[in-house]
Amino acid sequence: MGNRVFVTTADDGNQVQSVVCLDRDNGKQLWQTEVHRGSFSPKMHRKNTHATPTPAWDGERLVVPFYNDTKVKLSALDLDGKILWQTVAGTYLDQYQYGYAASPVLYGSTVIVSSEYDEGFIAAFDRGTGKEVWRKPRGGNSSYSSPIVAKAGGRDLLVLTGNDTMTAYDPRNGSQTWVVSAIAKATCGTVTWDGDLLFASGGYPKKETVAVNAKTGQVVWRNLDKSYEQSMLASGGYLYTLNDNGTAICWRASDGEEMWKDRLGGQVSASPVLVGDKIIASNEKGEFFVIKANPQQLEVLHRTQIGNESFASPAISGNRMFLRVASGRGIDRQETLYCIGGS
Repeated sequence: MGNRVFVTTADDGNQVQSVVCLDRDNGKQLWQTEVHRGSFSPKMHRKNTHATPTPAWDGERLVVPFYNDTKVKLSALDLDGKILWQTVAGTYLDQYQYGYAASPVLYGSTVIVSSEYDEGFIAAFDRGTGKEVWRKPRGGNSSYSSPIVAKAGGRDLLVLTGNDTMTAYDPRNGSQTWVVSAIAKATCGTVTWDGDLLFASGGYPKKETVAVNAKTGQVVWRNLDKSYEQSMLASGGYLYTLNDNGTAICWRASDGEEMWKDRLGGQVSASPVLVGDKIIASNEKGEFFVIKANPQQLEVLHRTQIGNESFASPAISGNRMFLRVASGRGIDRQETLYCIGGS
């Protein structure tokens, strides 16, 4: 945001969760604020961390969720790293002990967060004060997707998958607009949309990719392909993905017809991003791909190796791309933030 880059991080050894601010132009660390200390979950999935959710910035404050002491805790920080307020959004008890993953979404004057387990919730909080605005229950199986506000079907819909459903809410008050049976009990990706269609994929134990009419909540098409950890991309009437096993696929958005499918290789966790007509994606081994958003054929424009471990999605700001990758193994493992692009 502006000339600053914000990242969250967790020091497992000292059990410290913090926010780091870097200068966008030269990478210099401007400040680091400790948000929580202690009370880390004793068990975590090997692909997850204690600082997985992406922060949200509204132009005045940074809103950061951390999973700590079996709770989802929200903190708001100012531009200089001062904590403005903190609140406990609610409890999160993952039956599989895989950890927490959902990022917050901004809407109006609120920040919206979710907690997906048998007594979970989705709730909105005032960004200025941290005061709760509304709350709705989300009971069911443990799940990991982030909520998102889609401008689809002529209105704003707060959409979330998991627990064998795709559910749409009114983001102003949390009232349920519709719910449809789809995908799987556990999902990780975020819903995307194009026009009146919403798209999502997953999951566990079932696998499915689905298109849903945003106005009616009815399934338009579905197939048995699965993009579990990553989110998909919708652009120009087509849907693109680089799924868990490194297979790139393009479908026609209107009816789900497969345009092409080809394996690029490697296991994939990070979500692809779209810049103009180019898709930037990576696999877990640190191989990065630049793919033309071309529904006629898979067109790989460039591939390169950066580090040997990539789990985070690229962040794009103006003519620059920020990549968080790691190099080395074991005690020699080192995370690095790269800034790539013009001056």
